[in-house]
Amino acid sequence: MSEARRAITARALPATLLLLAACKPPPEGRHHMPGADAAAGRAIVERAACGSCHAFPGLGWPRGTVGPALDGFADQTLISGRVPNRPDLLAAFVRNAPAVVPDTAMPPIPITEEEARDVAAYLYTLDGD
Repeated sequence: MSEARRAITARALPATLLLLAACKPPPEGRHHMPGADAAAGRAIVERAACGSCHAFPGLGWPRGTVGPALDGFADQTLISGRVPNRPDLLAAFVRNAPAVVPDTAMPPIPITEEEARDVAAYLYTLDGD
């Protein structure tokens, strides 16, 4: 390898490693939602009849099959297979899915922004363990 090529590689390697590290979600707190209430989110899921389309662990009825089962949701990388599973995007998706993923079958849900954050916090309790 030429001296010039070695110098370029030496300069590019740290930047490449930094970019690769930035692609991985942080191991802890990636779904941190300050001020959101997961217990209230579960109650909203029940009240809004989200179980009509989705199956939720611990909710016996209804157990919908139109949308995906949501057990293990916290471990998913993408929301609706399309957008990164981040708290801000999840809360927006829960409230108005077509605004986030235009061709989704999930309808807008008549809940407030705060309620959507609570539902998102509840969904993040649904891990695969």
